[in-house]
Amino acid sequence: QLQLVESGGGLVRPGGSLRLSCTASDSGFNLDYYVIGWFRQAPGKEREGLSCVSNSGTSTLYADSVQDRFTISRDKAKNTVHLQMNSLKPEDTAIYYCAARWIGDVSVACNLWSPYFRSWGQGTQVTVSS
Repeated sequence: QLQLVESGGGLVRPGGSLRLSCTASDSGFNLDYYVIGWFRQAPGKEREGLSCVSNSGTSTLYADSVQDRFTISRDKAKNTVHLQMNSLKPEDTAIYYCAARWIGDVSVACNLWSPYFRSWGQGTQVTVSS
């Protein structure tokens, strides 16, 4: 079963940047066959879908809250999906999770409905504070 691992979180000042990475713990799983999404959950708040990328990498989707600040991308050579986060704000503070759903070869657009995703990572903490 696919297990995902997030990395790249940390403490950053407002206006700063971080790049999160999502990879499979077992290199035998090729993330090119999966739709990948990034979500976050802040204390006392519901999980929020941020961005996703289709299995082919040709289609992406962003929540309004991160549009024009965050960019999702695939690094096929490293079997990794990144979330580049720029212009970070204190309200971006949360635990960030990547999630995946197996699709296969046929290119399928992604969505940000969390029940759609079957595999989840353990999360990485992002704290934006001066």
